[in-house]
Amino acid sequence: MSTLPEAVDLTPATLRLRWPDGASALPAARLRAACRCGDCRAGRSRSDGAAVQLTDALPVGRYALQLVFSDGHDRGIYPWAWLRELAT
Repeated sequence: MSTLPEAVDLTPATLRLRWPDGASALPAARLRAACRCGDCRAGRSRSDGAAVQLTDALPVGRYALQLVFSDGHDRGIYPWAWLRELAT
């Protein structure tokens, strides 16, 4: 089974991914709270999770997305496999 999605759809509230075996929808607040960048892990980056929105999703090679949020945060890299795991 491929770990790459067939389609990516971004709205301010949700990242929707269509996989070969189904689909998933991840809320912006959940994605922001799950960020694993160094600043977030160290507790230096805070967000009002309920108000945060997705503003962009940039490919990182063929293995991940870099998500950009309305609070200005853009340092998180979200590998495809991890996005699938978050959706379960």
